[in-house]
Formats: sequence, structure tokens, C-alpha cells
Amino acid sequence: MVFLTRTLYYAKKIEQIEKPMRKYLRKGFLDHLVLNVRSGAGGSGFPRFGGMGGRGGHVFLEAKDDMTLKSVDNKLKNIKLQAGTGSNSTAHGLIGQPGEDITIRVPTGVTVYDRNKILIGEINEPNSKLMVAEGGIGGCKETDFCGRKGRSRVIHLDLKLISDVALVGFPNAGKSTLLKTVSRAAPKIAEYPFTTVKPNIGTMVFQDMRKISMGDLPGLIEGAHRNVGMGYSFLKHIERSKMMLFVVDIQGFQLSARHTRRNCLETIVLLNKEIELYKPDLLEMPAMVLINKMDTPGAEDIFESILPKLERLDDFVSECPEEIRPEKVVTFETILKTSLINTSKNEINFIKKRIRETLDKCVEREEHEEEDENSVVKLISKLQKGSEQVAPNLV
Repeated sequence: MVFLTRTLYYAKKIEQIEKPMRKYLRKGFLDHLVLNVRSGAGGSGFPRFGGMGGRGGHVFLEAKDDMTLKSVDNKLKNIKLQAGTGSNSTAHGLIGQPGEDITIRVPTGVTVYDRNKILIGEINEPNSKLMVAEGGIGGCKETDFCGRKGRSRVIHLDLKLISDVALVGFPNAGKSTLLKTVSRAAPKIAEYPFTTVKPNIGTMVFQDMRKISMGDLPGLIEGAHRNVGMGYSFLKHIERSKMMLFVVDIQGFQLSARHTRRNCLETIVLLNKEIELYKPDLLEMPAMVLINKMDTPGAEDIFESILPKLERLDDFVSECPEEIRPEKVVTFETILKTSLINTSKNEINFIKKRIRETLDKCVEREEHEEEDENSVVKLISKLQKGSEQVAPNLV
């Protein structure tokens, strides 16, 4: 009887371990996909007349805005991704026809790696193409008129969303509520952490038909730079945004009883630290902060006390616990406060307006900096050419 009880106990444990992933984690948004592709072999040459075989077909990826990795996965199931073989050289056609290329449509914003995680390339512009497997060359004198084999390759497609604004914050700070408030997106909202388990993209539409896209991404926790929690699933999607929008609870954040409670300012500093540890260059990106849940007790007093420190966050960092202090501190272009649960239409429009103004100001500033940099480069080039023309010849 004891033996049977133990057997049932361990069987139950194994069943728990092997329990499949919940449906909402298995389905829906997909930001990583692995494909097996093969380019075509080259055709044989014609030694007698020096004929060349046709090259094998190439495998290309082409970026399309209307595609998702989920649709790519569904479309390519049970399909052999192999390009055509080049035709042989003959007495009637000394140059063989090339094999048929295949083009796989993928979302804009895909980074492609091989099986060893070596970068193959990126596709960041709509309709741009990337060759991921080159066809074998056709038979010729250099190959003893034997066509070369095609290339078999495992490629990893890693999608990094392209949005104007990336929402940054800990779980349950109000990112999904903000997205739902300012756009027509319908993300899941609840009073517990990790309601967002897959990215959501919403679009703010203005009366003059201007559109600004906003990405609500899985919430961070301490250790996200080490891929703890949603980790890389969140951080990698910031990279192609134009601006970060920090969304923070005025009362601070504590994931669970086992975690340290952080006040509002410490929360911002910790978010800064996690981004820095993942990729310091991201902190060069323009940023603004929205302090949420201003309807909670004591919120106004807390905000008044932290506002001067938010405006000079660099000076405040030294007061934070050493383990969360970043070396590089984010600078906020705009500081807003609100209660997203109780926002009026006028307040929503005000938030949208400030996001637009901040984004446009930052983009305009970057364009001017690029123009100034290009002007300096042109001036240096012109001076160098001038010095070359007047330089004396030494005999």
C-alpha cells in the first residue's frame, strides 16, 4: 500500500512537471521563429563546348508591414522551403537557366541569425530583401563542370517591434490602461502582476490624421537584464522605438513579499538600472515619465516631494541603495501625473498632446544634430581636398 501511494505521488509530480504551457502563452503574439531553408543546387556544365550550368535558386526574406511571425509560421507549416535547381548546360543551350528563387515574406523589424547565433542581417524597411541562403554555382571550368550543392541552413527570425513610443514600467503600473485609454487597442487589464504576457501595439490618432504608435510590452522585474521574468522579451522591443515612456505607480512597487519594496523614485531608478545593464545605449533615447494612480491616499504630497528630484534625477541617484544605482542616468523631457482609471476626455487629449509634442521635439532635435554633423563632415572633406590641390610637389 505504501509502495502504491509513493508511486501515485511521483506520477502526480511528473504530470505537474510535464504539464503543457498555458494557452495564452502558447498562442497569439510570436516574436521568435526558426526556419529550415535550402538554396538550389547548380546545374551541370557541358565540358565539350565549355557550357555553364545554371546557378541554383537563392532564398530571400522580404519585409512586409502586414505580416506577423505568427502568420509566417501558419503559412509555412508542412511546406518545404527549398529553391529550384539550376538547369544543365546542353548543346542547344550552353548557358543553363538559373533555378527559381524563393522569397519568404516576414514582418518588418526582423533580425536574422544562423544556428550559432551569428548575425546574418536585419530587415527594417518595408519591401527590403535579405538573402539568407545563396544558390550553388553552376558547373563551369573552375568546378570541372560540376554544379555545386545548395546550402542548407537553419535561420532564427527575431522580431523587434518598431513603434514610436515604448512603454516602460513594472507590472501593474498602468501601461496597459494607458494604451487602452489613448488608443483603440484592447490589452488585458487586471489588478495583479503580469497581465501583459505578450506585446500590444496601439495607435494614437489625432484630428489632423497624424498617427503615433505605442508599444505596451511585458512588465519588468529586478533581474530583467539577466532574462529574469519577461526579461529579453521586453527589453529587446525598446531598441527600435523613438522614445521611452516610463509609467510608474506613485505608491511604488513590490512584486511579492519576498521582494524589496521600492518607492516611486526608487522604481524609476531601478528601471533605469535594468535598461542600462541590458544595453546602455538605450538610455540615449529620449524619455518622458507618467506618474500614475494619483487618486490614491497621499499621492499629491508624495508627488510634490519627488518632483524636484525627478527634474534632477542625476543628483538623487546617490541617495538610492547601491545595488540599484545606474552609472548613466536617464533625462526626462516631460513629467506628467494622472490617474488613468479616472481620466476625463480633456485629460486624455492633454496626455496625447504632450506625448506628441515631446516626441516631435526630440525627433526634430536629432535631425538638426544629424544635419550639423553632416555639415561638419562635408566641411572637413572640402578642406582636405583643398589642401591636396595646393600642396607643393616635392622633387
